Amino acid sequence: MIATQSFIDGNFDRFVEELLEMLRIPSISADSAYADDVRRNAEFIVDKMTEAGADNIQLFETAGHPIVYGEKIIDPKLPTVLVYGHYDVQPPDPLELWTSGPFDPVIKDGNIYARGACDDKGQMYMHLKAFEAMMNAGELPCNVKFMIEGEEEVGSDNLEPFCKEHKELLASDVILVSDTSMISLETPSITTGLRGLSYVEVKVTGPNRDLHSGVYGGAVANPVNILSKMIASLQDENGHITIPGFYDDVVTVSDAERKQMNAAPFSLDDYKSELEIDDVHGEAGYTTLERTTIRPTLDVNGIWGGYIGEGAKTVLPSIAQAKISMRLVPNQDSDTITRLFQEHFESIAPKSVKVEVSPHHGGTPCVTPTDSIEYKAAEAAIEEAFGKTPIPQRSGGSIPIVALFEEVLGIKTVLLGFGLDSDNIHSPNEKYGIANYRKGIETIPLFFKHYTKMKS
Repeated sequence: MIATQSFIDGNFDRFVEELLEMLRIPSISADSAYADDVRRNAEFIVDKMTEAGADNIQLFETAGHPIVYGEKIIDPKLPTVLVYGHYDVQPPDPLELWTSGPFDPVIKDGNIYARGACDDKGQMYMHLKAFEAMMNAGELPCNVKFMIEGEEEVGSDNLEPFCKEHKELLASDVILVSDTSMISLETPSITTGLRGLSYVEVKVTGPNRDLHSGVYGGAVANPVNILSKMIASLQDENGHITIPGFYDDVVTVSDAERKQMNAAPFSLDDYKSELEIDDVHGEAGYTTLERTTIRPTLDVNGIWGGYIGEGAKTVLPSIAQAKISMRLVPNQDSDTITRLFQEHFESIAPKSVKVEVSPHHGGTPCVTPTDSIEYKAAEAAIEEAFGKTPIPQRSGGSIPIVALFEEVLGIKTVLLGFGLDSDNIHSPNEKYGIANYRKGIETIPLFFKHYTKMKS
């Protein structure tokens, strides 16, 4: 695909500028105040998809944010690749920890710094630019469809009904997703597994109003104290989750697979240094690589209650709340885990408080085979682009739509990500390497080439 590469070489500076333009749009799906910006980002994608040469471009309305669809069918007899991505981003808080504005992208040390740079605007946009390059070079080897949504960061609640309603429109041979990471540009890898997710919000209520901690302290339950103790009890001294039945369906990974997993390049000293921590922490009996991929977890994502302003206020709070996520592994079921959590959390609450558990969203864990045509095409594309055979690697993150696509559309997914674990996704100072962005644009056409050959 010499002509495709030549087009990328001649237009890459523009590709970067277009990405910077999109990163300036604060498409925060979780905050209704940004609904107009989310739509503006969807319209930006429609415009760029049109310029790239796609047909049948539509902006589908949903009960939430819109989904952008486009396609290029060059021959119905050829394979069809469905590209999925999302244009919504996480909230940028805490703002004070950013070294530059989250929606004022800057280029520094070979990286683009902005919210959404890696997750997933930068990685999603690689596919549009790769498609544009193949179209302009006359080297698009098969059919392509795009489905770009705006609600991934809030659980993709409207994606399932969209897929069910438009199964014929979305009919494809494989789904290609770039919303994951690789070990490094020097050691490329392909994600072969994702953890599932159960996300809940808990609320502990004590007295009917905030009280004076001197007048009432010691006689009335403090919801912040109670909530802290309840959360602390969810894990024992070995990092084992104490919810009854939590591990019942966890698949045991073989010693051979664990050995292969731990053979991947990884420096614990570098890991601790990069995070500026003195030691790691987690479930006893497992390595850091195992704890972040093949073991389930429970983490508090946010906790609040009482007075948190400047200075002192001696208050006994009326309410305490927390957001809690549980990462799941095969064969754990999100709905089952959510139910087990709710039953347990309510059962350990003292009578002096009231407890509410509100489920948010969840997702199913998945493992993708490494002997499929889809994986082998991705492997061949990486080998050609990087000159190295990629390492299969499970990810600690969750992309619930992968299981959804297989269940509703009956299509397997390839996770061809080019981010790095150090890209600070969901954190302040999110970044994406310009070299990673370029390598992704160069590799995607090679996947199309190899997949078409292997399917023919």
